[in-house]
Amino acid sequence: MKTRMFEVAGLEGERVGLSAARIEQLGARLAGPLLTAGDEGWDEAVEVWNAMVTARPALVVQPVSARDVAMVVRFAADHGVLLSVKGGGHNIAGTALADGGLTLDMSRMREVAVDPSARLAHAGPGCLLRDVDRATQQQGLATVLGFVSETGVAGLTLGGGFGYLTRRFGWAADNLQEVEVVTADGTIRTASRTENPDLFWALRGGGGNLGVVTRFTFRLHEVGPLITGGLAAWSADRADEVLKTYQELTASAPRELTAAVMIRLAPPAPFVPDEWHLKPVAGLLVCHSGSAAEAEADLAPLRALGEPIFDLIGEKPYVAQQSMFDEMEPKGLNQYWKTEFLPGLPDEYLPTFRDAALDVASPLSFSVVFHIAGGLNESDDGGAVGNREARFISGFSGVWPPHADGGRIVDAVRRGWESIRPFSTGGNYVNFQLAEDDADRTAAAYRASYDGLRRVKERYDPDNRFRVNRNISPRKGS
Repeated sequence: MKTRMFEVAGLEGERVGLSAARIEQLGARLAGPLLTAGDEGWDEAVEVWNAMVTARPALVVQPVSARDVAMVVRFAADHGVLLSVKGGGHNIAGTALADGGLTLDMSRMREVAVDPSARLAHAGPGCLLRDVDRATQQQGLATVLGFVSETGVAGLTLGGGFGYLTRRFGWAADNLQEVEVVTADGTIRTASRTENPDLFWALRGGGGNLGVVTRFTFRLHEVGPLITGGLAAWSADRADEVLKTYQELTASAPRELTAAVMIRLAPPAPFVPDEWHLKPVAGLLVCHSGSAAEAEADLAPLRALGEPIFDLIGEKPYVAQQSMFDEMEPKGLNQYWKTEFLPGLPDEYLPTFRDAALDVASPLSFSVVFHIAGGLNESDDGGAVGNREARFISGFSGVWPPHADGGRIVDAVRRGWESIRPFSTGGNYVNFQLAEDDADRTAAAYRASYDGLRRVKERYDPDNRFRVNRNISPRKGS
């Protein structure tokens, strides 16, 4: 009888033949399931957020322990199989899926354990932001995470990670206390400031280049459960006023206040008056994690703009703030982004951004300037996140439905991006890179940290087995 063979992608694009018996042997050793196309749960396992990503693996393993992960890493190494890791599947470049290869889908490892006395949270690699936020907020605590609650904690944190609390407490990666990680040789290691410190340094910003993290331990801070936050918007005819107010607001904002300015077409949402649906607006998004009285005083410049089209700013649970954009960022849309870090917000930037943002505007697209200055500029903790001099991040998010023609939107995003590049620090955020971005752009995301990351990569992954990511190649001979 002829043995059934699976054709699986190898590290260099070659095809690797694996017998069904060999795959079954692996599956029998795992506590979690091994899936192939057509199995129950396959479609969910290979679904990612950005519809532009068409990669599909040949095999998916859903581990339930670090031991499972170690076995899969060794299996991939022994057979020369291309390997990827999917946390939340939210990365815009589609790095969760090894096209034709083997994907570790971490979705069954979503446990969260909070130690309020030590102010630590232990989170599994399959956790989404909402899993951690809900667990920590029961104790009135939080760590730095992102803005869309369905984002995966792992990818966000390993690439740096910024959110509403960044100005107070730095990058998400700065708030890591310890990780458990499976390195390329299949060894389960602990990395912290005292154990494997070089690996710990590199993991805090180096993305998925150094191994598969199987447990994150975060430091927690007193936040909430109530904050003052939300979004207010005005006609884009007043964009210059809104942008100037934003410039002034961020120049004097305390660390408790994080603000972003957006220009887009108003969504046809219940909170938007019908006559403003799909009309261009300029909005201010805020999150103030201080007292209500402090928030009222600090938001006075925003209130001075006068009556907005809609105003959703008020006291609310922190978890509500963290999930307010979920419905606007669902899975299954095409996403094309271009962003830059900015060292400041000079007068000349405001009209440049305004014109580009209005050009990008479409029913689902948006343009943004986000204030991040504060804790991340001052951290001397030694993580590998680059561009610590950045004070803003700004750019353009082109979004359109599946099967629609996004050519005009992509062109507008590229034009806008080119127009703001003269204002850049020269760096960019690695988690916002696209699959089309080259190695030079990845190096620019790390800048001074890049050579150090290559040295650590050479030590822990000399054969570059973890390459389905924003890849950092090993520095041979270092």
